[in-house]
Order: sequence, then C-alpha cells, then structure tokens
Amino acid sequence: MTQTESPAPFRSLCVYCGSANGRLDDYAGAARALAAAMVERGIRLVYGGASVGIMGAVADEVLRLGGEAVGVIPESLMRKELAHAKLTELHVTPSMHARKTLMAELADGFVALPGGIGTFEELFEVWTWGQLGFHRKPCGLLNVAGYYDGLTGFLDHAAQEQFVRAEHRAMLVVESDPVRLLERYAAYQPPALAKWVERGQT
Repeated sequence: MTQTESPAPFRSLCVYCGSANGRLDDYAGAARALAAAMVERGIRLVYGGASVGIMGAVADEVLRLGGEAVGVIPESLMRKELAHAKLTELHVTPSMHARKTLMAELADGFVALPGGIGTFEELFEVWTWGQLGFHRKPCGLLNVAGYYDGLTGFLDHAAQEQFVRAEHRAMLVVESDPVRLLERYAAYQPPALAKWVERGQT
C-alpha cells in the first residue's frame, strides 16, 4: 500500500486480554466498551476463545449486542481456559503457535487489553511481525486505567537508549478510549520501513 492508497476495509480485530478479571472493574468495563464500539462498526471479534476473565467479558458483550465472536484455542487449554460454548465460530488448534498464527490470519489488526504474561507475549510477537514486514496491520494497546503506563514508559526508554527505532516505537498505537482506537485503526497507514519484506520471504 502506498501513502496515497486508501486503507483496506477494517472488518476483524484480534483482541489479546487476560483470562482473569484483574483488580479493577474498569478492566472488564473497558472490554465491554470496546465490544460495543466494534459491533457498532460491524467489526468481528477474534480472540483466544475463553469464557472467563476479560476474555469472556469482551466476547459476551459482542454476542449480546448481536456481533460476531470468533475464538481460537489450543486443545491443551480447552479445559484450563474454559472454552466459550456460544461463539459464532470456535477453532481448536493443535498448539499455541498454530493458535497465534490463525488469529493473525483472521484479523485486520491487533490490540491488547489488560492481561498477563500471555497477553504481553502475543502483542510483542505480532508487533515484531509488523516490524519485520510480515504484515502491515495496526497493533496497539487499550490503556485502561493506566494499566500500561509502565510498559509505554519502558518502551520510550528503550527508544531513547537506541535499542528500539523511533519508527518501530511509533507503530504501536496507544489509546485509552476504544472509539478513538478504532478510528485510528480504520485510517491506519503503515510507515515505510526498511525491514519490510514480501510475505512469505525471510
């Protein structure tokens, strides 16, 4: 895509988030607010397939409002994460790697809500894929109640110390308002990065 081309239609959002509820009610509240904004815009949810925690909150709200929710869960976590039984689609994969790959293929963008180590790992991996040019989709954080303030501060520090390039740091969209996040995703124009490669090449 060149800078003069229009962005592709944004139809599916991959949401990474915790299978726990967290300490604050704000976290689940933000998940429901994001779900409402997605359904209003006809954006399909792609997520980890669980029925509990923040994962369950965003899926339940999407379904309650008449939207589409697609879950992707590995066989090994079907019981541990309590797979959601009422999704539009549920894909069961043989491994975590297959799960993340399918979620990436199904989505037009990626966002992390509050979550734990798995959420961090998923976001950083897909952001790295964008940095390397394996996809040109937006990645970001929904920074609920300052949850990601420490992380964004560290990323700024890493950029200042010249371990993260400024253009790569700028690729990560950070918003506290879900509507503003989706607006930025819909208009996203990936920067011209030297590390971009053709899909399927290394």
